[in-house]
Amino acid sequence: MIQVTRKDSKESLENLLRRFNRKVQQSGLVLVVKQAQYFEKPDSKRERRQKAILRQQRRANKIKRAQFGQR
Repeated sequence: MIQVTRKDSKESLENLLRRFNRKVQQSGLVLVVKQAQYFEKPDSKRERRQKAILRQQRRANKIKRAQFGQR
């Protein structure tokens, strides 16, 4: 948990917020949260790769058939 307190009673809210944002960025919390937001199970990654390979093969076959004048 990141805590930022005012240095003195005259410190503006903008400066306090700027220091807080800087500490959050330096701690790396933003990266951790973003990575966890789009977590994907390894099984689904493998399925997605296999589907992509299948799409590439079908596209290559389609282009090859078009070059030979077939549908």
